[in-house]
Order: sequence, then structure tokens, then C-alpha cells
Amino acid sequence: MTNPPSRWTKIVQPAERADTVFRSLTDPITRASTIVFDNVEQFRKRDWRDKSRYSYGLQATPITRRLEQQLCLLDGAKHALLYPSGLNAICMTLMALLRNSDHLLIPANAYTPTLDMARFMVDLIGITYATYDPLTPEAIPFTKNTRMIWVETPGSITMEISDLRAIAEIAHRHQALVAVDATWSAGISLPVFELGADISVHALTKYPSGGSDVIMGAITTSDDDLHARLYQARTLFGIGVSPEDCYLLLRSLPHLRARYEIQDSAARLIAGWLQHQPYIYRVLHPAFSDCPGHAVWKRDFCGAASLFSVVMHPDIPQDIIDL
Repeated sequence: MTNPPSRWTKIVQPAERADTVFRSLTDPITRASTIVFDNVEQFRKRDWRDKSRYSYGLQATPITRRLEQQLCLLDGAKHALLYPSGLNAICMTLMALLRNSDHLLIPANAYTPTLDMARFMVDLIGITYATYDPLTPEAIPFTKNTRMIWVETPGSITMEISDLRAIAEIAHRHQALVAVDATWSAGISLPVFELGADISVHALTKYPSGGSDVIMGAITTSDDDLHARLYQARTLFGIGVSPEDCYLLLRSLPHLRARYEIQDSAARLIAGWLQHQPYIYRVLHPAFSDCPGHAVWKRDFCGAASLFSVVMHPDIPQDIIDL
């Protein structure tokens, strides 16, 4: 009995196509606005929610669906949707799933534009929000109206690691959704869905692309209802992505894991060196024992990304630092 292929093997396999004579490891770029139908009846029966068909280029073409399929494989999810940027994916998660009077919880160390979006939605649709300490799940201020908790692990800039499993267990007892910004773990170092997340948001601009030449985001989930709500909102807002950018992402995914692990290794060497420099007060790297939440990182993560933070001594002028 042979073992089933891993997700990394599946990611480099060519797409299944009707043409069995020509098979390639690359995906063709499919551009479209108008989709051609065989007859008027077929056109009238079109349904943008039916993934076995196509209705308009903005919703999907074969290459966008191929990228969504590969992202599901990477994340261990059932559904994926593409967005023009990671920030757009964050904002659309909040816009699609929160309603008037809903309460949102955001970590105190959140990515600033996420917090700005929450403030914007207070005035726009009348939600409420509160911040919480990502290191004390038991003290998170859930209310009867809390509908979503936003998790960033590690936290933006300050790099704390949250106990996602504990947060998800508490959130689900309060019937709140758990949405995770998984950009840092990139579908590689943290199994967010296994730990209880309902939604995973990625800035594909970062590690999946790897070439500093694509801006794109994604939302993945295994919940059919959440996917339908996200999909409807994306359609109503007229959001689409470039097929050429999808091609670049698909080209990069097969070596994502190798790039991630090499960057992880290099970043730890650099971070370790910085710890011993006279101008450096502290290095914030989740793989280092003095980083807040390191024990959780050691338990739940299988690697670290290349991003970490450095705190300078406050009395050192910036203009004399020459590392």
C-alpha cells in the first residue's frame, strides 16, 4: 500500500484538463470579460455560485479557479476567494460577515489598517469593537453581541504569539467566528483550521508570491455558509483579480515551502547576530525563548517566517547606527 501524495506533491502536479494529448506543468492565462454561451436558455440559467460553470470574467476564469484550488490545498480548506490585496481581503471579511450592532474583538497589537477598518465600520454600519490582550485568552471581553474575534499570530510589529486553540475554544462557546490573519505562517508553519479558525486571510503579496511583483490577497474557509456570504459580497462589490497575477502566483507556489524555510533559517541567523550588537535593546523573534508567547510558538508552529522586529536602545541616535 502506497502513502497518499502530500499537499506539496499535489501542488506541483499539472491541472486536470480535457485535452489529454498536451499536459504542462504551467497553467494557461485565461482572460475574459464576456463569457460565451451556446444558447439563450443556457445564458438564462447561469449562476455565478455554480463553480462547474462560468458566467462572467469578473467572477472567475479557469486560471483564477485553479489558483483558488491550490490555495485550498495549501491551507487545508474547502473554499478560497481571491482579492486585489491582503488589505482588501481583511476589509471584505469584516464587511461581508458583520452587521449592525455586531461586536468585533481585535488584538491590541493588530495591524493598524485592520483597526482603522473597524473604526470606519462603527460609523458606516454601527458595529462596536474592543481590543484584547492576545496573551491572555481567558480575559478576552466577549459580549452577547460578539460575532467575530480577529487573531494575528504573531502580532503586528510586537510579534507576540497567540494561543489560537484556546482563543477559538472560548470564541466558539460564545458563538463567535474566529478569523486569522495567516500571512506570517503562510499556510506552512501553523495549521490554523486544525487549531479552530473559521476563516484564514492571506496577503499573497508576501511569501506565496516571493518576487515583489504581485499584489493579491485571499480568504479561505471550509464553511459553506461563510463562503457563500463572502462570495456574494465580493460579487456585489465587483471585486476581481488579474489573470496574469494569478499565473505569477501559480508559478511561485511549488517552491513556496523551500523559500519559506530558507528565509526562516537566514532570519534566525541575522536575528541572533543582532542580539549581540551594542545598539540593540531587544530582538522580537517568536523562535527565541524571550519572545512573548514563545512556548505556544514551540507547541503549535513548525517554523518561522523571515519577519521579526528589532528594538533599538532609546538613547541611540538613529543617524549614527551603522550595522
